[in-house]
Amino acid sequence: MIEIYWGEPLSLVVSPQGDVQKFSTIEQAQYWLRKKWPVADDARHRALLRLEAAMDCMGSVGEARHAFLSAARTAGFVPQDQSHRPLAA
Repeated sequence: MIEIYWGEPLSLVVSPQGDVQKFSTIEQAQYWLRKKWPVADDARHRALLRLEAAMDCMGSVGEARHAFLSAARTAGFVPQDQSHRPLAA
């Protein structure tokens, strides 16, 4: 299987203990959204749709990244470079 590189890796703080997950491909982001995401909300659904569209060359990688980051925020995750902000409880 060929993984799709989606630019500069995104690193998210995924726990109150400061655990960081690095996302360097669309497939990694899709796996997390499908299998490990803590909430099933509209942002997650939109992100999955955008990721699938980018994988099928029907949408841009930039849109997929933006949707993924939006879903991450609603799930309480923050980008590692902004980890000085507290996670949502």
